[in-house]
Amino acid sequence: MGSLSLEMDFEPLPMTPRSLAMTPRSLARRRLFSIGENKKQKVAPPGAGPRKNLELEVMEPGLKNDGPSLDTILVDYLDTLTQRVNFHLGYPVNICYDHYATLAPLLQFHLNNCGDPFLQNTVDFHSKDFEVAVLDWFAQLWEIEKDQYWGYVTNGGTEGNLHGILLGRELLPEGILYASKDSHYSVFKAARMYRMDSETIHSSVNGEMDYSDLRAKLLQNKDKPAIINVTIGTTFKGAIDNVDVILETLKDCGYSQDRFYIHCDAALCGLMTPFINNMISFKKPIGSVTISGHKFLGCPMPCGVQITRKSYINNLSTNVEYIASVDATISGSRNGLTPIFLWYSLSAKGQIGLQKDVKKCLDNAKYLKDGLQQAGISVMLNELSIIVVLERPRDHEFVRRWQLSCVKDMAHVIVMPGITREMLDNFISELVQQRKQWYRDGKAEAPCVAEDIGAQNCACSYHKIDYISP
Repeated sequence: MGSLSLEMDFEPLPMTPRSLAMTPRSLARRRLFSIGENKKQKVAPPGAGPRKNLELEVMEPGLKNDGPSLDTILVDYLDTLTQRVNFHLGYPVNICYDHYATLAPLLQFHLNNCGDPFLQNTVDFHSKDFEVAVLDWFAQLWEIEKDQYWGYVTNGGTEGNLHGILLGRELLPEGILYASKDSHYSVFKAARMYRMDSETIHSSVNGEMDYSDLRAKLLQNKDKPAIINVTIGTTFKGAIDNVDVILETLKDCGYSQDRFYIHCDAALCGLMTPFINNMISFKKPIGSVTISGHKFLGCPMPCGVQITRKSYINNLSTNVEYIASVDATISGSRNGLTPIFLWYSLSAKGQIGLQKDVKKCLDNAKYLKDGLQQAGISVMLNELSIIVVLERPRDHEFVRRWQLSCVKDMAHVIVMPGITREMLDNFISELVQQRKQWYRDGKAEAPCVAEDIGAQNCACSYHKIDYISP
């Protein structure tokens, strides 16, 4: 990945008097940070609960204010967030990164990457050179040559899905969108926005697409082209749709390559699977891939990466004289800071560092699954997944304390790089103790989740006899 290499060891650059205004040291002078502690996480007290919404109003300078000062409000807010880091288990955000102090001086500039990232701007306040370096890195990861791809850094996975599906519709205007019911909600949002005909494909109990149902619906609509959303790591269960099986199904149903388009939604797992196997590859007849940059890699702002084939992009490109560029993006104006954060993180970690993160997360996910199973709690973990699905805790306060995501009688923990075994041990211990309180009088029982995660993973009173502990 030579395009991302640095000529130094990631030491902060010398600060000019102007840039000093945005350094952590200068922030300390304003009492927003304590000097020397800007990177330390505070250990939350055992009773730390969810943060409450602040009743704020915009203050008018010069008028008497009986409430707390701006600095006091921000310090209190920062303290709360710092405490809650150790209870952030339910959503796919990697909040374990150290680059914010080094990159903080960039916040004094407005950086806008509007238009095509491969065309120069008429102004200097952009980061398209960083953006192209990031795109080249992902193109190599997903096995497509530099002169064969086009892409851009998006505002998140949803924008990537909107862009990929729009490309499919423009290439195949009469195409029907196929997506499993476990696909991200933005896929169905795209169908509504673009007024596309769509088919919802059944999912297996583990969240993976039901290929027999896909086959049946492809044959039912054989006179129309197919635009298929393939999910590489479903939102709630972490299941992976098999690209090869889907391609074989298309072939068996008589769809030639000019009659289908495949978009891969790899928001969380797109940076993981290449270090396990090469299921995401443009050597296969896929049309586009998107990931979220703030998820597995980590970034303070939501962002993502969208890659497609260069030959497809002319279907969306529009010449915009005002910005002296061609634009084929969804958003037009785009955050110029996020490409720099992504470039810095990729350069600092490298493929070896990312591979270590993948292994650690997979190992910790299995550790959590085994711990819950040994405690007699219903739990499921898909192969190659870091999403541990468990029975929904009975108490809403417990759910909020650990910031869990819940669907029906299920909750899940997403074991991201910043989650330690100590955090997982604390979670298991507290859940076990709370369950004793919830179910001690026999008036309530743990939910049966056999239909949601499979009977073999359910530890309810009915299925307990078949529940196998390791």
